[in-house]
Amino acid sequence: MSLREWKGGTAQAALLAENTVFCLSVTLRRGRSGARGTVRYLGVLGSAALAAAIALGGCSSSAAPVKAGTTAAHTLTLAQAQQVYDAYVATSTAAAKQGDESEGLEHAGDAQWAFLHSQYTALSTTGTPVAQYSYGTPVFYVPALADFPLWFVVAVPIRTETDGHLGPAVNTLLAFQRYVPSRLWTLDGSAVLDRPLPAIARDADGYVSGVSAADSSLLLPPELVGATQAAVVDEGPAAPAAAVIASGLQTTGMYTAQNAQGNADSTQGLNYEWLLQSASFAQYQLQTTDGGALVIYSMYLNTTTEHPGNVSGTPIAVPANFVPILPTTAKKVGPHGVSANWTYEFAAVDPPQSAHGAKVEVIAGSGAPTYGHGY
Repeated sequence: MSLREWKGGTAQAALLAENTVFCLSVTLRRGRSGARGTVRYLGVLGSAALAAAIALGGCSSSAAPVKAGTTAAHTLTLAQAQQVYDAYVATSTAAAKQGDESEGLEHAGDAQWAFLHSQYTALSTTGTPVAQYSYGTPVFYVPALADFPLWFVVAVPIRTETDGHLGPAVNTLLAFQRYVPSRLWTLDGSAVLDRPLPAIARDADGYVSGVSAADSSLLLPPELVGATQAAVVDEGPAAPAAAVIASGLQTTGMYTAQNAQGNADSTQGLNYEWLLQSASFAQYQLQTTDGGALVIYSMYLNTTTEHPGNVSGTPIAVPANFVPILPTTAKKVGPHGVSANWTYEFAAVDPPQSAHGAKVEVIAGSGAPTYGHGY
């Protein structure tokens, strides 16, 4: 079954009922144990420094439900979150200079593992050194959780260093997680902000409030935010889901870019199809001061370019930006077609139901080519 058939059948865009969208386009899946990842532009982590910083158990890459809600118990304190982050910055800066792939992947989880694995593969293929980065003043968002999985989010400006010169600051969200006591903390998610963060609710001690993935007081239950965004990316501003998803770089902008690629391929007599699909990684929700939520989640963008009817024809090449990440045994051309898939991390602001006329706004996103092949 083609992506387009899947989108037109099983992947219906959305059904609207009053202020709630029930999206059928994406099936949310549970996590895969052992999958790991790190941010593609933040270097790598060092286990020795992390262990020295605090008694770190590790973060899993599994997409088990994130426990929400604020309690008096603080299994993870603000000070411990600061230690985890500080250890990461120190060790990643040192390890990036060594280009140590195994060390970097060991301390990465979820979408970030996909980013970092692709980065190291591409750098190794092209002989390019690992980039160096400078970190600005972080802002911590630590939920008051009584049990595992533990997690927190950091907002920080990051600048690339080239030949001693710093590039412009890029405001970035980083999500750290420790799934069970027996595993290390890992950096599991990052997304570059293209809009300001909303004000996040805090208690008197400075801890933020978590939100249930099924919270019905929001315009969309957080567990449906990614699926509803996908309906707009797949079908464009005419999709029913556009009634509750705001236009922007990561929504209608992605649709425009993918549709343009499809039009360009059609002039070559080829079919191009795309599908934004939920990934089996952890999702994080933080309550905003207006009763809404900041939702951080991962998605896959799956694309195919093929001869009409999937018949054999002139070989089609894998896109150039995917070639450096492919193993030497991978098919870089296909007589029928090629698949080229991306991994993304997003952050969205989900307003409360009481906000009349408001829409979900996707305010951050980072993506990287992570898989491709000819067939």
